[in-house]
Parts: sequence; structure tokens; C-alpha cells
Amino acid sequence: MSRLISGVRSAFRRYPFVTNSAIYGGLYVGAEYSQQYLSKRWLPPAAEQEDIDYATIGRYAVMGTAAYAPSLYFWYKWLDRVFPGTTKTIIVKKLVLDQFVLTPYLLTVFYAGMSIMEGSEDIFLELREKFVPTFVRSCVFWLPAQALNFSLVAPRFRVIYMGVCGLIWVNILCWTKRQSIAGVTESKTLIKNTEL
Repeated sequence: MSRLISGVRSAFRRYPFVTNSAIYGGLYVGAEYSQQYLSKRWLPPAAEQEDIDYATIGRYAVMGTAAYAPSLYFWYKWLDRVFPGTTKTIIVKKLVLDQFVLTPYLLTVFYAGMSIMEGSEDIFLELREKFVPTFVRSCVFWLPAQALNFSLVAPRFRVIYMGVCGLIWVNILCWTKRQSIAGVTESKTLIKNTEL
């Protein structure tokens, strides 16, 4: 066990970008797989169970490893360089920048990128319909998580911490993505009609 821990530490020191990307991508895949397993294999009755969609899991692997992990890696290096320390003022600055600069970018990359990989005709449809509810959920989840990140987690472990939190968050994101756009549109129409 100590050799494994020593090997992981060595990999982090020698290849931080690759190690962070691989681990974050793996956690992203784990989140999508667990989401599918619950919704398709574990919760439905035996007659209604479906196969795991490995093409979708592959898209999440690409998103987690090639899009999110590099973005997070370079973002947190920049953020820690520009705003070093853990004073309350620094943490608040990091929280505001993280939530209101990085999060909109990541949500755009997620919804548009997944739409491109899925071959959607309108790659921004899901982004337009789901951005606001996803951003609100993001604020509720990530602001407390990031407060802990910026005050307690060592900079070299930030992406891994984000990956563990991301395992939970991506389950929320997967659930949000699975919600039908028609259902979102119908809800908005119903709200507008009740307001009239």
C-alpha cells in the first residue's frame, strides 16, 4: 500500500497535468456510469432494465479528460498565482471568480460539447434551455465546496479535490442533462400561463 501511495505522489510531482487529467476523467466516467447503472439497471424492475450506454460514457470520458481537467488545471494554477493565500478576502475573490467566470464557461463547454459529440442539429439548444437551472444548482453545490477547497486544500491537490466533488456534481449534471428539453419548455409555458 505504501508503494502505491508513493507512486501516486511521485506521479503528481513529475506529471501533474497528466495525472490530474487521468484521475479527473476517470471520476467523470465513474459519475456517468453510476448514474446510468442506477437509472437503467438498479432502480427499474427487471422487465424495464436497459443496457449501459457506453457511447455516452465515452463522451463523458472525452469531456472530463480533454475539456474539463485541462481547464481546471490551468485555471487553478492561475488563480493561486494571482490570489495566493487563504485570507477571507482572498477566498471570497476566488469564489466569485470561480462561480461567475469559470462556471459559465464550463457549462457552455459541457452542453455545447456534448451536443457536438451527440451530433445535435442545434448545438446550443440544450445550453439555452438548461443553463440557468444548472447554474443555480451549481451555486448551491459549488460555493460551499469551493470555500473548503480554497481554504483547506493544498494547491497541488485542487484538481483531485475538484474531481471528488465533481463525482457528486457530475451525477447532478447527468441528471439535469437527462431531463427532456420538452419537459423544461412545458414547465416554462405552464409558469407563463399561470402568471397571466
